[in-house]
Amino acid sequence: GILQVSTGGGAFASGLHIQDQALGAISIADHVQRMADRYDVLIALHTDHCPPKAVDSFLKPLVAESETRAGAGKATLYNSHMVDASNLPLKDNLDLCVPLYERLAKIGMMLELEAGVVGGEEDGAAGSDDTPAEKLYTTSADMLEVYRRMQPVGGTYLFAATFGNVHGAYKPGVVKLRPSILKDGQDAIRAEFGPEAKFYLVFHGGSGSAKSEIKETLSYGVVKMNVDTDNQYAFTRAVAEAMFRNYDGVLKVDGDVGIKKQYDPRGYLKKAEESMAARVSETCDDLDSAGKSLLQRKA
Repeated sequence: GILQVSTGGGAFASGLHIQDQALGAISIADHVQRMADRYDVLIALHTDHCPPKAVDSFLKPLVAESETRAGAGKATLYNSHMVDASNLPLKDNLDLCVPLYERLAKIGMMLELEAGVVGGEEDGAAGSDDTPAEKLYTTSADMLEVYRRMQPVGGTYLFAATFGNVHGAYKPGVVKLRPSILKDGQDAIRAEFGPEAKFYLVFHGGSGSAKSEIKETLSYGVVKMNVDTDNQYAFTRAVAEAMFRNYDGVLKVDGDVGIKKQYDPRGYLKKAEESMAARVSETCDDLDSAGKSLLQRKA
């Protein structure tokens, strides 16, 4: 699995009165790494949707921290980072991403970049509800240029090409996905750069997508799908249920004292955590990743 931290998530983790995106992201990573030894699963740490304006204040301090740790023979702070400069012209987007990728590749880290705009909005992501329709579909020409600029660096990178995907939850039929765009792009780079050429693709805005569409994208090279909206709903839905079921206990109604165990946040947050974990498990089934692990390969 992959645990992602956005700029907003980093700011929230640092506290409401500090709002330091980088400090919060470092704190989250430190906590996860301390706890990881107690778990027999592999979880990658990734920062998501860093806009160009936050590269210097958010992303570069994290990269510098990882460079320091790698230089001392320690594990990097994160495993990968994303620059979401999809609102910039492609040349400017790549001029920003390539130097960062060069730094990350030297210490064994990955970069994720995006070309084409994912509609909707996710914690400051570049898209918006009024994004022109043509911007929601990455062209094969753009994909060729991304490969041409990124591949010489070496290492591994992730590419979020867009095919009509949109952040957030929408009713069936509203979002017009065209997964074949991913196949067309993969075919184009193989024709231009040889049969071994390929992208490791990312499906942003995967929440609410039809299972058949998810399966199709996997066949075209998608290795990562973002399901933030579905996970948020699963978490909050459990909290809402706890509130409605225990109304008299969580509120001091008509001068009563309530029930401490019911308004103790740990009680309903545990239920929320269990609910989200179940939703993550469902996603693993959808992505054909259930029962698979790099730990098995090492064994």
